[in-house]
Amino acid sequence: MAFARTSIETYRLHRRQLVDYAASIVGDRARGEDIVQEAFIRLDHAMALREIGEPLGYLRRIVRNLALDWCRRQAGELRLFDPDAEVEEALDERPSIEEDLARREQLRILVDALAELPDRTRRALEMHRFEGLKLREIAAHLDISVSLAHALVVQGLDHCRKRLARRS
Repeated sequence: MAFARTSIETYRLHRRQLVDYAASIVGDRARGEDIVQEAFIRLDHAMALREIGEPLGYLRRIVRNLALDWCRRQAGELRLFDPDAEVEEALDERPSIEEDLARREQLRILVDALAELPDRTRRALEMHRFEGLKLREIAAHLDISVSLAHALVVQGLDHCRKRLARRS
């Protein structure tokens, strides 16, 4: 029964943060609450079947995936009601081949820049920029001070900016 207790503790300790995260993706706090509850049910089920090393990270991924799925469903439903408007908007907003190639090159440079970073710096930057964690959460996760977490994120961002600037 230790797994069930761990999932409940994870949910209870991080519920507000997870709701904020989901709400920032879907744009609605009530929907964010629903998503977090669904994510907890999935986490609880998964933990009953196997041991999960980082339940909070796993729960955050579930929340993110559920929120993005909800956004996709909403976009699909909007297309059903006004398919012509979206097709015209999509054609107007579609990037040129040159813009697309430039964006792909930037992405490749950023991926390479991230790979060049020391593990702790890279992880701090990923948690801050991709997972939306606050500096104090990063510090707790990496078992470092908040000021060091801040310094790592800034170092990582500076490195990525310099790599992109070299391309220009």
